[in-house]
Amino acid sequence: MMAAIGTGNVIPGIVTTSLGTSGTIYSFSHQPVVDPNGELAAFCSSSGGWLPLVCTMNVTVSTELTRDLLGLSLADLNHLASSAPPGAEGILLLPYFSGERTPALPNAKAVFFGLTGTNYTASNLARASMEGATLGLRYGLDVLRQQGITPTEIRLVGGGARSPLWRQMVAEIFNCPVVCPESSEAGAVGAALQAMWCFIRQKEGDVAISELTDRYITIDESTRAVPDPSIAARYAEIYQKYLRLNDTMKPMLQG
Repeated sequence: MMAAIGTGNVIPGIVTTSLGTSGTIYSFSHQPVVDPNGELAAFCSSSGGWLPLVCTMNVTVSTELTRDLLGLSLADLNHLASSAPPGAEGILLLPYFSGERTPALPNAKAVFFGLTGTNYTASNLARASMEGATLGLRYGLDVLRQQGITPTEIRLVGGGARSPLWRQMVAEIFNCPVVCPESSEAGAVGAALQAMWCFIRQKEGDVAISELTDRYITIDESTRAVPDPSIAARYAEIYQKYLRLNDTMKPMLQG
């Protein structure tokens, strides 16, 4: 809730996505958003509205396990992943290393699919680890979209947001512009702004919290990533393959 305020996510249209050990994706709504399928958490926001939210369990889990396996630094992992083409030459990762919350597969196992004698390379594995985690978050974004939430911009936070490659990948897999706030401590900034908002309302009268976020939340334009239409179209095809693979593997994933 604090990170929503700290990213300026206090009006409809802005979606905050966190690339941390797990992943979260959430947006502001003036009305309660209740998912009949139960995949969306119907939280209240801390700014007087609602905060529909989806959580996935495996984001930097995927990249860190792959990095450790390959014996790479973070910089080397990013460099290696950037040398592979979008789609990792046909390799798909279902990144369920810690089970999964969305979709609800608590006992699922991870799967690398599509390995051949020619595409089984370190660079493709590195890229697939990023893509698989992001495709899982794209599933979460679709859950939001199914409830009528249409993102106009993704505000990206978390450790993975430091990677220019990953930011661009999110923009193209989500097919939506991506940008980071200037402060990487979105939760702390949001808590400070919420305290200020409460104090002003008590002492001076009503004020919209969006006035405070407009004043104090600064966007780092150097981090902005805009989707390349041709790559976004390619990822749209890959995402459909990802969904089909997930549906096909689901009975075995939970064993």
